[in-house]
Amino acid sequence: GSSALTGIGLCFPIIYLISAFSALIGQGGAPRAAICMGQNKTTEANRILNNCFVVLIIEAVVLSVFFWIFGEPLLWLFGCSEQTIVYALPYMQIYVSGSIFVMLALGLNLFITTQGFTRFSMTSVLIGAGANIILDPIFIYGLHMGVRGAALATIISQGLSCIWILRFLTGKKTRLRLKKSDMHLEKRIVIPCLGLGLGPFVMQATDALLNIAFNSSLQHYGGDIAVGCMTISSTIQQMVWIPVQGIGQGAQPIISYNYGAGNAKRIRQTFKCMLAVSMTALTVFWLFVQLSPTTFIRIFSNSEEIIATAGWTLRVYMAVFCMFSIQMSVQQTFTALGKAKASLFIACLRKIILLIPLIFILPHFFDNKVFAVFLAEPVSDTISITASIITFRIVFKKAMQSISKSA
Repeated sequence: GSSALTGIGLCFPIIYLISAFSALIGQGGAPRAAICMGQNKTTEANRILNNCFVVLIIEAVVLSVFFWIFGEPLLWLFGCSEQTIVYALPYMQIYVSGSIFVMLALGLNLFITTQGFTRFSMTSVLIGAGANIILDPIFIYGLHMGVRGAALATIISQGLSCIWILRFLTGKKTRLRLKKSDMHLEKRIVIPCLGLGLGPFVMQATDALLNIAFNSSLQHYGGDIAVGCMTISSTIQQMVWIPVQGIGQGAQPIISYNYGAGNAKRIRQTFKCMLAVSMTALTVFWLFVQLSPTTFIRIFSNSEEIIATAGWTLRVYMAVFCMFSIQMSVQQTFTALGKAKASLFIACLRKIILLIPLIFILPHFFDNKVFAVFLAEPVSDTISITASIITFRIVFKKAMQSISKSA
């Protein structure tokens, strides 16, 4: 029902935070490993992998304990009501119990892609997604577990992906291998990985703050129905955004490797390909959403009240989503080139500087407060995409000039 849907949506900030801490290490370490491999420093790349593996485990343990202790107060802060807390709390508790599988699967899979074993990295994703699709109806309906079943299906699926990834990274085919001798934490390795991963971390961690801001504001102006519409809108956006982001993560190691090898031509070709493919995919999906939003909404809810409201809120929320591939491509390229400051600036601009304040400012200028909250998304996207283009032209030009000088 709509209360269960809203309850799960209120857990999104915690899910985003767990993913963000995984990105802090995975997206910070994998590009550095790729650059080292491009410079024929495989031993150093291997130390990066093993240090990142240890830090991911430490993060998972700390986050699990933290959310078990403070999870319920946080859910109330996020906008839970008496009707939704009974769904949100059990989902959150089960999910965080398996956060170690989620973090290792997300963080370590990037090191497989970095080595060029794209078939194996894709298989790990398909294992998790396929298992989730199969287990969801079994646990939710067959075993009558409801939202608990949905959470359990998710962590079991991520556990299977994690096992696949660990087997590969300890096997014979991998160039970078998990070895106990390389797992001793070294400050000179961990700190640069954290610095480079800070941009992707902020991008995903601010999703949690963003979700809190959206939910609290919508709960105030529109109640559970408005929050449910946001849950549906953000989930539909993620349906296509995650695969498109995968295109960027696939291009990232190619850019990093060739940056280390000094091949500017290949870097430019990769960026253009990434931008063209991601923009085409987003534009096609955007057209479907704008022309027939209820087709997607009915996947998540049969409530006529939610369908009627979400029909127009989804259009507003995704008004300029077709152009967001530009910022994604810029962000991924900055990370791939090791440009931590530029990556962090773009990450902070859209959400912290623009979107979160707009969520609370725009309702003061419109009679329809719910419309104003959803309008904050396309307004911030338009400004941040423009800023991304300007920043990219400056930073990318300097990076390519540095390659020419070193050559």
